[in-house]
Amino acid sequence: MGLLLLSGGALIHLGLGARYIGPADLIHALVFYDAHNFDHKVIVELRLVRLLAAMLAGAALGMAGALLQSVIRNPLGEPHILGLNAGAALAVVAMSALGASWTGIPAARPLVAAVGAAALFTLVMALSCAGRGGLTPLKVTLCGVALSAFASSVTAAILILDEQTLLALRLWLAGDLAGLNFPTLLGALVPALAGALLALIISPRLNILALGDSAAAGLGVNIASTRLLGLAATALLCGAAVSVAGPIGFIGLVVPHIIRRWVTDDIRQVIPLSAVGGAVLLLAADIAARTLIAPRELATGVMTALFGAPVFIAIAARRFT
Repeated sequence: MGLLLLSGGALIHLGLGARYIGPADLIHALVFYDAHNFDHKVIVELRLVRLLAAMLAGAALGMAGALLQSVIRNPLGEPHILGLNAGAALAVVAMSALGASWTGIPAARPLVAAVGAAALFTLVMALSCAGRGGLTPLKVTLCGVALSAFASSVTAAILILDEQTLLALRLWLAGDLAGLNFPTLLGALVPALAGALLALIISPRLNILALGDSAAAGLGVNIASTRLLGLAATALLCGAAVSVAGPIGFIGLVVPHIIRRWVTDDIRQVIPLSAVGGAVLLLAADIAARTLIAPRELATGVMTALFGAPVFIAIAARRFT
C-alpha cells in the first residue's frame, strides 16, 4: 500500500508545475530520454532531482524519528523537536560563514550536519539527566525545545552578521527543495544509506530494549552501545535530510506515531515502514507547497509544520495530562 502511494505521489509530483506533463510523457522521458525534448529536460534535469530529494529527506526523517523514539523511549522523540535539526542547521550555517565550500566534497555538508545534530542532542541529553528525578520524557522534550530555540537564535545571529551566507541559505533554512542538483543529492545518499543500514542492524536489539533496561541487560543486550549506535544512525539520517531539504520538522513524529498506532510496534518493521511513510508524507507536503498558491510556491517546511504541529500538541496533551 505504501509503495503504491509512493509511486502515485511520484507521478503526480513529476507532472505538476508551471507546465503540466501527463503520465505517458513522464514515463517516456524517464525510459527514452531525449535531450532535445523540452519536456524531457524539465522532468529529468529539474523535477526529478526535487522528487528524489523529497523522497530521500522524507525517508531519512521518518527512520530518524522511529529510531529516536525507540532509543530514548519517548513518543515525542523527533529530530526537529529534540534539537537535531537545529544543531545540523547551525553547523552548516557556521561552516558556510567560515568560508567552507561544499562543491569539492559533496558528502561534506551532510556529514557536518550530522556532527552538529549529534552535538546538540548530546547536550540535550546531558541537561535532561541533570537535576532531581533524572531523565524523564518531559525533561528531554523541554530541553530539546529550549536548546533548539537557542541554536536557532545563534543561527539567526550568524546570518544577520553575514549577508552573503543569508542569501545563499535563506530558502534552504525555510525547508525548500528547489534549486538542488544531483551531486548534492548523491552526497547526502552516502550518510543516509549508512544510517539506514545501521538502524536495521540494531533494530532487533531495540525491540529488546523496549522491555526496559533491566530486562534488556538480563537478555544480554549492551544498553550503552545500542543507544550510542542508535543515536549515531539518527544523526547520520538527520544530517542527510537537513543537507538537502533544510531543517524540515515533524515528519519523524507523525509517521512513526501512525505506524506504531495502526500497523505494528515491532521496530524491525517500523523502521522500513517509516522510510516509505516519510517519503510519501514529504512528497504530499511538497505537492501542496507547489500547488496551493500556484503559480507561486510555499516552502515545503511550512506545510510539514502546519500539518505536524497539531499532531505534536495532541500527543503531548495525551501524554502529559
